Order: sequence, then structure tokens, then C-alpha cells
Amino acid sequence: MNHIKLWWGALAISLALPVAAGEAVEQRTANNGNIVMESIPEVPEEVVDQLNRYQNVRSAAFRDWSQNGDSLYISTRFGDVNQIHRVRKPGGAREQLTFFPEPIGQVARQPKGELLAFTMDAGGSENAQVFILDPATGDSRLISDGESRNGVLAWRHDGKAIAYQSTRRNGAANDIWVTPIDNPGQSRLVFESPDGSWWGPVDWTRDGQQILLQQYVSISDSRLHLLDVDSGKTTALSGSEQRATVNYGVAFDAKNQGFFYLTDDGGEFARLAYRKLGKDSAPVVITDDIPWDVENVSLSDDGSRGAFSVNEAGLSQVYLFNPDSFAYRRVEDLPVGLVGGLEFSPDGRQLALTLNTAKTPSDTFVLALGKNDLKAGKLTRWTTSEVGGLDTDSFNEPELVHYPTFDQEDGKPREIPAFVYKPKGTGPFPVIISIHGGPEGQYRPAFSSTYQLWMKELGAAVIAPNVRGSAGYGRNYVGLDNGFKREDSVKDIGALLDWIATQPELDQDRVAVFGGSYGGYMVLASAVHYSDRLKAAVDIVGISNFVTFLKNTKDYRRDLRRAEYGDERDEAMRKHLEAISPNRHVDKITVPMLVVQGQNDPRVPVTEAEQIVKALREQGRQVWYMNALNEGHGYRKKENRDIYQQVVVVFMKEFLLGEQASQ
Repeated sequence: MNHIKLWWGALAISLALPVAAGEAVEQRTANNGNIVMESIPEVPEEVVDQLNRYQNVRSAAFRDWSQNGDSLYISTRFGDVNQIHRVRKPGGAREQLTFFPEPIGQVARQPKGELLAFTMDAGGSENAQVFILDPATGDSRLISDGESRNGVLAWRHDGKAIAYQSTRRNGAANDIWVTPIDNPGQSRLVFESPDGSWWGPVDWTRDGQQILLQQYVSISDSRLHLLDVDSGKTTALSGSEQRATVNYGVAFDAKNQGFFYLTDDGGEFARLAYRKLGKDSAPVVITDDIPWDVENVSLSDDGSRGAFSVNEAGLSQVYLFNPDSFAYRRVEDLPVGLVGGLEFSPDGRQLALTLNTAKTPSDTFVLALGKNDLKAGKLTRWTTSEVGGLDTDSFNEPELVHYPTFDQEDGKPREIPAFVYKPKGTGPFPVIISIHGGPEGQYRPAFSSTYQLWMKELGAAVIAPNVRGSAGYGRNYVGLDNGFKREDSVKDIGALLDWIATQPELDQDRVAVFGGSYGGYMVLASAVHYSDRLKAAVDIVGISNFVTFLKNTKDYRRDLRRAEYGDERDEAMRKHLEAISPNRHVDKITVPMLVVQGQNDPRVPVTEAEQIVKALREQGRQVWYMNALNEGHGYRKKENRDIYQQVVVVFMKEFLLGEQASQ
């Protein structure tokens, strides 16, 4: 493989691709040999030095408890990618257990044992495999087939087998397989997916006879089923084809009499609920008085304690609850930020979590619990991640604003939430609009060394809007951009440009758009509609044509994307998708463009980047293009990410700020 890479790198340096205007495209590889760059100048050493500290920030996310509860497993990066480490006490050394060239995915410890199951792919292909690691020896072994796409791990409660999602049968269907840990050769298909939906295991009953199955059709349509492992028979539990509702599985109760789940049935937000197994059972909604989405639900091993977090306007609030009485209480005095990875210690007396704030990267904490199941004790920090020597106390925190857009809600102008970061000083500041992906994603104010870098080194304000279609604001809001309403979300960016023009501290004449995946489509679409109001645009793994995207995205996710964007097999929808696709309107794009891609991207294939770059060049437009040969949907390897961030800064200096970078 190395010979192939070196051969391609040498060829790339010598190529010059003609464009319509008669000019040549300068093509070269980055110093690490992994990124092909076209029309991109060399990055000045001063920029490399400028960014170095910002690029040496680490995180330490909680992954699981040890069997006896005296130590934790985390993932952090000491080399190029995140690996599994063990921490034996608060502030203790991070003992590295895995040493792979690819980042670790999901991690789950074996019940009643110390083995760790984990997933890992190669080169960003997302064809993840399942491995078993013995932390005592560092030895690992493959238990999946080595070829298909696998994930969503769910251990049987006796620790002797594991269920997971796999495309092993035909490369497209999301089936459920079960593998005995001591005999992977006896893996068997226990559920054959009947459609193009996403299916995955959630939890096993204590006797190992049944599995709670998750079916995901779209952001507003998800269902739960009960699978009999021996017969393969399934029974619908919550959600249906006739009426779309959100239903996400959590776990069976301790007595296997019912299950906990999240649902928006009868409301706007995902609420914690419980339902007994049986035909005529009715759901009991536990958090009906919390007007926000519940997320990150966890039960203790014995089922006597519970915890969940709530996404309240983008920030996390943690609650403890009693799975028997359904009483719950908010945990007070936690740092304001984002919480993930909630999990009880094996004895149920502690709750581990990952905490991220605007001034601290993700680190692992442990919350002590009192004898009262709703009483929290002291919060102890177990890891303190490196921040490259930066003074994070001086980092600028965002302000949540709401700006009016083009249409109305309840007789008043609809308002779009956005987080605004401003540099120190009085301005007017140039602006970078950072648009999240998804499209059902949500920008949440996490630690971002990148945004701080842009504020400090470019003097730019950063605005992260949650345009219509974003999650976190209720069922109605997330559906406002579906199907034929797709470009309404682009109009929300136009409304943001209008709002910027009313802010004395912001420079309406120096605005850039930046986004990845669906956010990349939003960047391209914004360039189509608002080039005359923009100075620069950065498209990262973005969709340039919805029809070609749906044709070329991987089989296992095509129907999932049709549910969101529309079915291109329908003639009227196909015409609409073609009509709004940015590569059909390149004549309207005049803003300089940086396009960033990963060669192995299974979600938004490299052809989406290639066709927009080609079309723009045929119009004689200014386009910088970079393609990492060992990455997929985004850059996960530090050496590639460093180069990409350096190029973005050079691009912004030249086209947003109007400064020619020194060589």
C-alpha cells in the first residue's frame, strides 16, 4: 500500500489539469504524502507556527468502567489518532492499551468480565470491524468478518456473546448478528433487515432470549421492536409506519417487565417514558414537564438507579431518576457545558461522565452518589487534558442570539437561534458563518480551539446558526426544511446576512461561509444565492448535487437519506433536487471557494467534490481543492487535520481579510 501512495504522490506533483480559461491547475502533495492539493499555495512557516499550540489540544472522553469499578477506560490521543487508555485514579497516568494507526470507535466492556469490545475502520471507509481486547495483555482479536460494515455493540448480560449491526449478508442491509466471544466462527444472523432502514440492537433481556431493536427511518420517524433471538420473530413495541413519531430505545427494566425509551409521541420533544411489555400496555411519560429533548439515558447494572441529560437550548442539564417510582431531580452545581457518556459504576454508587465547556476540552469526571438515589455528591475530575499551553481562561464564550428570518410563526417573524463568538475589541470584525451538518444536527457551544484561533489570529467573529431543520428545538422545527422546502434553510442564511448588517461590531462587507457535509451543501447553496455578499466560502465534504449524491452514497444509507432529502426516483422530486443542486448554478457562484474532501468518503463520495471543482473551473472561478487519500467523511488523523486547518487560515487571510500570505 505504501508503494501505491508514493507512486500517486509523485504523479500528483507532475500533473497539470487544464481548465476552460486556458490556465493550468498546480497540483502537489502535502509534506505528509497523504493530501493532494490543487491551486493551493505553500503554507508559510509563520502560519504553521501560529497554529501549533491550537493544534495540540487533546481530549479524554469516558468510555467505560473497569469490572471492579476502581479504574476507568477513556479515549485520548498521544499520537495521531484516539486510542483506548486506562486511568486508575483521579489525575492518574493515562496508560495506553491500543496502538493502532486508525482511531477507535465504540468501546463496551464485557458484563461480568474485563474484556473490551471495540470497533475500528481503515482510512475513513466506515467499514468498521469488531474486535475484542484483553486489557491485561494488550492482545486483541477480530470477531467480525473483516469486510462488511459493523457496529452498534450490545453485550448479552452473561458476557458470553455480543449482538451488533452488520452489512455482512449483502453489503447493503443493516442486519443484526450475534457472535459468541469464544467461538467467532459460530456467528449467526438473528434478524434480516426487511428494508433500507437503519436497524441496531439496544439491550438484551436478562435471560438472553430477546433483544430490544431500534429501527431508524428518519429524524422524525423511529420505531422499537422486540426480537426473539431463537425464532427471529419480531413484535412492534412503539412507533408505526402509519404515523411517524420518534422512539429511541434505552434499556429493559431490571425485571424484564418493560422498557425505558425516549418518545415525542404526543409532544414536541423527546421525553423519557416507560412501557410494559404486552399488547395493551400504555406508555408512562416520565419527563412530561421538561420542554426540551432528553438524551444520554443510563441505568445502573442492577436497574435501581437512573440518570439522563437534557439538551436545554444547546447546553446539558443532568438529572438522576428512580426507575421504580419515576421520580427525578436535577443535579445542581455542575459546570455549564455539554455532557455525554453517562454510566454508573458496577456497584451503582458513582456516575461517570464526559464534560465539555467553552473553556475546557472534553474530560472525564465522576459524580459520587448518596444513599438516596436522587442525591448527588462531590464531582471529581479524573483527567485534565493538555491545551497546547493556551490560556483557556481567556477564551471568548459565545452569546446566544435569535435573529428574525423571512417567514412567520404564530403571527410573528420566525426567529433562528445562533451562537455568536466575538474577538476582544470594538470591531467591526470580519465574520465567519459556520454551518453545522446533519441536516438534523445542532450546533452546541462546545470547546473549540478552531473558533478561538479564528478570533485570535484572524480577528474574526464566528457565528454558528441553527437554521430550520436543526435538531433540539422540537419536532416542528426539525421538519421545516424537508422535501420541497429544502432551500428555506438557505434563506435563513440570507436572513443572517441581513442581521449582520444591523450589527455595528460586525463587518457586513467581509463575511465568509464555512461548513461540512450537509453544511458543505449549505455553503455551496449560499454561494449560489449570496455570492455578492460573501468574500470566501469553505466547503468540506459537501453535497453538490442531490441526485448524484443519492446515486453514489453507500447502499446501506441511501434510503435513510431519501427520507430526509426526497426520493429522486419520483419525477417531480427529482426535478426539484436537480433545480436546487449547486453544481447546476455555478454561473451564479463568484466567491472564491476552498473545497476539502476525503478520498474514501462513503457518505458524500469524492465525486461530489470533483464535479463542483470541475464546474467552477470551467467558469474560470477561483477554487482551491484538497483531497486526503487516507480519509473519509472528514479528517480524523491529526497530521491531515493540521494541514487542513493551516490551509483554511491562509485561505481566509487572502480572501476574507484581503491579505496576501507571505511566502
